[in-house]
Order: sequence, then structure tokens, then C-alpha cells
Amino acid sequence: MKRRILLVDDDVAVLLTLKAVLEMNEFEVHTAASAAEAMEKLHSGAYQMVITDARMETEDAGFHVIAEARRQPYNPATALLTAYPPHQVDWAREGVQSLLVKPMGTQDLVRQIEALLVRHEDEKQLLRPTERSEDRHRSAWNREGGRKVS
Repeated sequence: MKRRILLVDDDVAVLLTLKAVLEMNEFEVHTAASAAEAMEKLHSGAYQMVITDARMETEDAGFHVIAEARRQPYNPATALLTAYPPHQVDWAREGVQSLLVKPMGTQDLVRQIEALLVRHEDEKQLLRPTERSEDRHRSAWNREGGRKVS
């Protein structure tokens, strides 16, 4: 199964080049040329990862895309693609899991994306047992009319 990536950048040359590189490395890539288009796609599809340029319609458009991606139930990995790394912004606190600084070699890019996807999936797996345990607890509680079952 190919991993689905939403790639967002207002520079069409960057968008098409990265799309081609990622598709050659067995990713299914959907593109958006603006933050507004990305928001629509986030709601209509499910992605394993969202990579967005930082500066598009506004200086912080990419951060808005990341914030919206983090609110999605499918919980994608997130990366900020930029030629101008934010120095006065705590990008990790903004929901960005990885910073990809342009220009970057294609092998380096693919390696960083692969590593982030593995790390993100590991984090999701660590959360799942807790969620299952809580669901079982709620189910036992509800089967007995609101009383906890041992």
C-alpha cells in the first residue's frame, strides 16, 4: 500500500518536482497550491503525512495548514518545508514534527520523510493500547447500566 502525502506549496515548480521525486519513491502524492486548497483536501481525504511550505498566501499560511492537519481524526505526520527556517517561532509547539529546509537533496528528503513516518507511526502505536484499554473500560461500564464490571 502506498503512503499518501499531501504536498502544499505555492511554487508550482517546487510542487511538481517534489511530487515527481516522491512518486518515484513509492508515495501517493496529492498536491495543493495554496493553504485554502490544502484545507479542502484535508477534509476530503486521509493522509499519512502533510508537507507544507511555510510562506504562501501569508507569512504563516503553512502553520495554519499544519494546525488543521493536526485536528484531523486520521492524525497525519506533519512537516514544514521552507527556505527560511522560523527563528522566533517554536515550530514544534505549533504542531510541526519535522522541519525540511530548502534546498535539499532528493535522497536526504526521502530519508527524512521515511524517518518521520516511522517515528510518527511508532508514536501512534504507543497511544493505541491506552485508547483500547479506556474503550474496554467504558464498554464494561455501559453493559451493566452504568456500573463498573470487574
